[in-house]
Amino acid sequence: MSAFEIADIIGIICFALSGFLMGVYNKLDILGVFIAAFLTAFGGGMIRDVLADRTPYVFTSNLPLILVISTVLIAMLFKLHKIDDLEGKWAFVISDAIGLVSFSIAGAIIAINSGFNFLSVLILAFITAVGGGTIRDILINKVPFILVSEFYASVALIVGIAVYILELLEIRNLFTLSIVFILGVALRIVAYYRKWHLPTLSKEN
Repeated sequence: MSAFEIADIIGIICFALSGFLMGVYNKLDILGVFIAAFLTAFGGGMIRDVLADRTPYVFTSNLPLILVISTVLIAMLFKLHKIDDLEGKWAFVISDAIGLVSFSIAGAIIAINSGFNFLSVLILAFITAVGGGTIRDILINKVPFILVSEFYASVALIVGIAVYILELLEIRNLFTLSIVFILGVALRIVAYYRKWHLPTLSKEN
């Protein structure tokens, strides 16, 4: 199994859980919860594949669908839908952080394997990581997570840069990508709990 496949599978599972929790938190019905999980898990990857002129993975394999359905059912089995307040809950924070970094790595790998330039690597890493969540948030009438959350989209870009540098140094392999993955997840979790934000513009500034 390639590094891309591993990253994509991890991202699908974690973003399916993240989408499930967000759907429950916003009091969607059971179909709405499944749709939120599907969009979060597949949205970014489908946009990435279209931009890279590839047939979306979810169209050629049954594994992604099986992963999402299994993740949602297991989450229900462990009663994660009983969460009263999503803010700060470890299940959401960790699953979202892992999904974010995994999909950033997957998007960067697809761009590099397609022979794209540095900007394209950043764009595909970014879109793969945040595309599904953005579509989900718009659908449920929320301000997209990437516009208000602590250092969220920035992590996707940082991971994309790291993968590109590994490729330039010719040391992109499963071990080095694992290090990027661990550091990326740690950065996102620390940023979340420390409330790191990029500077904002206001009339007072």
